[in-house]
Amino acid sequence: MALLTDYRTYSDAQLHCTSEALWALFDGDRAHMNIAHECVDRHAGTGRTAIIVARADGKEECIDYAALAGDSARFAHLLQSRGVAPGDRIAVMLEPSRAFYVCLFGAMKLGAVAVPLFTLFGPDALRVRLQDCTARLLVTNASKAPLLTEFSGFEVLTITEFDDSGFERLLDGLPTHFPVVTRSDDLAIFQYTSGTTRELPEAVRHTHRALVTLMLAALYGSGLRPGDRFFCPSSPAWGHGLWHGTLAPLALGLTIGAYSGRFDPVRLLEVLSRHHFNNIAAAATHYRMIRNAGVAQRYPICINKLSFTGEPLDSETADFLRQYTGLEAASMYGTTEVGVVLVSYPGAPDFEVKRGSLGKPVPGVRVSVRDAAGNECAPGVTGELAVLRRGSWIPTRDLGHKDDDGYFYHGGRADDVIISAGWTMSAVEIEDTLLRHPLVLEAAAIGVPDAVRGQVVRVYVVCRSEGDAALAEALQEFVRTRLSMHEFPRQVKFVDALPKTPAGKVNRRALREAAAAAGISE
Repeated sequence: MALLTDYRTYSDAQLHCTSEALWALFDGDRAHMNIAHECVDRHAGTGRTAIIVARADGKEECIDYAALAGDSARFAHLLQSRGVAPGDRIAVMLEPSRAFYVCLFGAMKLGAVAVPLFTLFGPDALRVRLQDCTARLLVTNASKAPLLTEFSGFEVLTITEFDDSGFERLLDGLPTHFPVVTRSDDLAIFQYTSGTTRELPEAVRHTHRALVTLMLAALYGSGLRPGDRFFCPSSPAWGHGLWHGTLAPLALGLTIGAYSGRFDPVRLLEVLSRHHFNNIAAAATHYRMIRNAGVAQRYPICINKLSFTGEPLDSETADFLRQYTGLEAASMYGTTEVGVVLVSYPGAPDFEVKRGSLGKPVPGVRVSVRDAAGNECAPGVTGELAVLRRGSWIPTRDLGHKDDDGYFYHGGRADDVIISAGWTMSAVEIEDTLLRHPLVLEAAAIGVPDAVRGQVVRVYVVCRSEGDAALAEALQEFVRTRLSMHEFPRQVKFVDALPKTPAGKVNRRALREAAAAAGISE
């Protein structure tokens, strides 16, 4: 019987993708399933490399499926010997490494709930997350352990990520097989978003069966197919790096790449070229940093599928990627609440990737653009993107429109719209225009209060040269002449760097809060 992975075209996706066909990709069924088994154990006899960890210091770790299967089983036995029971929360705050993946999958083998945590979290961010998930045990490294002296109520296991001898001593003598008995609806992973510590969302609680739904994004958002060598530089502490960059490709038995340490675009290019990765999914910021490095042509690559998510890709970076790879970057869009719903089917020969679009819905999902009254908008009219769930339209808080061909386009977050003197302006559109200026490396636009106009546009700009009043005026004119006479930044602030969320997106919210705290107005 043909599997969904045997099909490559957009038309076949619409014809053959069903819930039953998604389940057929796995050993588990609707009653019993385990993510660690699906992603690791069932590929242990293939002889393939599972993960290549590229470290910022130039070193690498290659982890094969067989070793990962045995070591994660040993870690499950270690947890069990320490009194950890199924359902207990095991927090893992380590850089991508053998130790990180062994702990992650070992916890799920036992039936415990894995809670990946970002290694750059400070004590406040850690406190709210550890309290929220009621961690039974936290695995971390020696540099983070001092932050935990004030905490209580859970055990701390300290591991040095890149000291395999020390980790091996911890696992020495433990069995290399652990029987998995989890149900499909058992909790497997708590995933925290990159929200602030003051307004922290509750963890998204994923069951083992979430891996099945994930395959919609894997097959049609990232274009994953058997034989791909797939790299995602996003941290596995976050949703994109964990679910799309790690679990989905491992479930298909692929070799994946992961990045450990401070991101360096040149280092990434080295790894992509040397290990012949052919499929990459990254944040728009990663691609922008590669473009700004100015050395991509030194590193020949063989990419045939290229996707991005998290925020829109600016025109200059899209042009660069087209020239460098010969591909249009394919967008993948979704939210924490509704999952991935719009994709661009990378690798499908009968699907045109339209520059600037979010793509079309994944098979079986209905997406619509709705006005304030809840009515569907006509093509070309901006409204709020919504997804049909159980007979109701669920709003995404993202604006957008649909064209006559059924492609959807992003219009920014609802709170990123700037209304000045009755004119509605998009922060994304203003930023995209600024990024076309040869001196601009990064840009972020927000609205700030104005007594006359209600709001005016304030932009924060990172430039190649020192910013001054003359350059600010030139940038204002650059935007004015390319958008409209009213749609330009009345305030220009030059900065050394823009605040980013831990997932790598520009944090406009932080800029708005800082501006409000400073009482900034025109």
